[in-house]
Amino acid sequence: MGAPAGPHRPGGRPLSTDQGTDQGTDLRADCSRCAALCCVVPAFSRGADFAISKRAETPCPNLAADDRCGVHDRLRPLGFPGCVVYDCFGAGQHTTQVLFPGLDRRDAGQLHQVATVFPVVRALHELRWLLTAARTLDLPADLQAELADADERVAALTRRTPEELRGLSVDAERAAVNPLLTRASTHARRSVRRPRDLRGADLAGATLAGADLRGASLRGAVLLGADLRGADLRLADVTGADTRGADLSGADLRGTLFLTGAQLEAARGDAATRLGSDVVRPAHWVRPA
Repeated sequence: MGAPAGPHRPGGRPLSTDQGTDQGTDLRADCSRCAALCCVVPAFSRGADFAISKRAETPCPNLAADDRCGVHDRLRPLGFPGCVVYDCFGAGQHTTQVLFPGLDRRDAGQLHQVATVFPVVRALHELRWLLTAARTLDLPADLQAELADADERVAALTRRTPEELRGLSVDAERAAVNPLLTRASTHARRSVRRPRDLRGADLAGATLAGADLRGASLRGAVLLGADLRGADLRLADVTGADTRGADLSGADLRGTLFLTGAQLEAARGDAATRLGSDVVRPAHWVRPA
């Protein structure tokens, strides 16, 4: 969320997507149980996020024979920040272990079959992560029950056959889940008087240093390179916000809603950035990138 689609970093530390709570191991990337799908399946183009271009369904040249990234500890300085921020939300190991057990990704035909399913599974896992995060909030019992039912339904979808998953409409599933997530967000932010509505706003490069964004809706907002130093983002809803290059130095992100590890990794911050007690501070925030 809020990061370009690209490979993760087998052999590296999985991104934290805890939002201050235990999201469950099935929604966390476990590269040791995958087959480097994120380094093989997607295509990417040379630019700010990737130092090279790569065709879909071809291994990244940095991928070693043991399915581990040979440069995972140097991805940023080598020009691969898109790799660092990618998170499959556990879709990689689910695809490898459950849907295609015994996968040989060197079999082009089999890999193509996987490539048509993996993006669908990733989207479903991301929805499950959002639903799980919503269920940690203090919500009315009826809304909690609806969220639980939705999570169970989406989880069941991930267990369908590859053929069924290929025909699944991800957009339809998002449309079914988003109203519940919006209701959960609205309830969680109810204590903030007149929160700012910045849904989908283009705030690329915006100067928002010290801004009071408590309880703001930043769903789908473009915060690319935005100056958010010292901003108050408590209870702000950042679902799907693009935080690449945003400066969060000294910002208050305690209790920020639906904040993913990928969004933190994509942004810049420092030791003064305030985070929830269980949120992992990105390493590049406290040392040179």
